[in-house]
Amino acid sequence: MGDSTPETETLLVPISSEETADRQLETAIDLACDRSYRIRLLYVLEVPPQLSLQDGRRYLLEEETERLLEESAERVAAAGVPVDQRIRLARDVGAGILGGAEEYEVDAILMGWRGRPPREQVILGGYLDTVLRSAPCDVLVKRIKTPTPDIDSILVCVAGGPHDEYAAETAGSIARRHDASVTLLHVHDPAEPEPGRDEGAALLARTERHLEGVDPVDRRLVEADDVAGTLTDWSADHDVTFLGTSRGGLLERQLLGTVSEAVGRHAAGTVVLAKRHEPVPSRLRRLFRRD
Repeated sequence: MGDSTPETETLLVPISSEETADRQLETAIDLACDRSYRIRLLYVLEVPPQLSLQDGRRYLLEEETERLLEESAERVAAAGVPVDQRIRLARDVGAGILGGAEEYEVDAILMGWRGRPPREQVILGGYLDTVLRSAPCDVLVKRIKTPTPDIDSILVCVAGGPHDEYAAETAGSIARRHDASVTLLHVHDPAEPEPGRDEGAALLARTERHLEGVDPVDRRLVEADDVAGTLTDWSADHDVTFLGTSRGGLLERQLLGTVSEAVGRHAAGTVVLAKRHEPVPSRLRRLFRRD
């Protein structure tokens, strides 16, 4: 007889340096402990076209990289989380992460982002944009330009987009691990007819259902004509801010949506952007319903 025990879900954590790994692992371990994830650490070794991939391993792989993976794995294992590690050779980092996500059949990816200013045709960063656009699974992006403080208070920005629930679920995992409070915030622009105040209140109530076991949860509905600025101002009173990428991703308007990008870049403290994987048929059905 086969084993009927559900398979453990896998969280892929691509790491590139000691500093970024340290801050990614804080969140990765919290999520893994709350959701019983296995963590797979990945280092993508970028090999220039003048070298074969095998020569890349021979000439470019450094002892520091292997030591970083080993030390990161030891930290995860010390928290009681199952962990393994991989080095993947690729022509560019984004392709390496996507290839690993496909091959390893992971359920989510947690990436680090330094919050650098955007460049032409680049929103977060070359490989970050690639992974957000094409990942076959859920994606979380943690802004890591500042150390994560002790977590007592979490802000979840609720806009009514398709990824709000994933942001709330992830915030719930962190809140349960740290016994933190959560504020759900919806900012209604009075110049925009939809969603109205009533729908905004209902949206907050629906989102709270994804915070099981979190106490207290505070629902706030605010009217303001500068949605991104208001969300950013509120982030100053919280240790971590979570938000889903805006409705209308790259295929419709742009990768994140202007509000998500602005808040993700300018909010105080630690920021986590969440994007739930939508299979193509699901996206098409949503687009047709809107037409």
